[in-house]
Amino acid sequence: MSKDKDIGTGTMLLSFFAGAAVGVGAALLLAPKTGEEMRGKIKDLADDAVDKIKEYASEAQDKIRASYEDGKDVVLEKKNIITSAIEAGKEAMEREKEKQKAAL
Repeated sequence: MSKDKDIGTGTMLLSFFAGAAVGVGAALLLAPKTGEEMRGKIKDLADDAVDKIKEYASEAQDKIRASYEDGKDVVLEKKNIITSAIEAGKEAMEREKEKQKAAL
């Protein structure tokens, strides 16, 4: 069930516009027009579809870049936390070794 919710808004919009373009194309092909008019309409629709696809691809790239940068920041933050924890562990181990040496 949760996998169904993972479909992005961009994917849904792109699917919607692709379906709409196919529907409009079919309507144009079935409408009584001259060949020249039909080719002009199809070309206009194709140009519009290409523009929209480029726009959505650009938006997707921007979102991917932002997610990548956010992820990179999170990884660096976690790395710093782990490094600090390791250093604290080493220091605690050294203190315990010194205590053991002093006790003997």
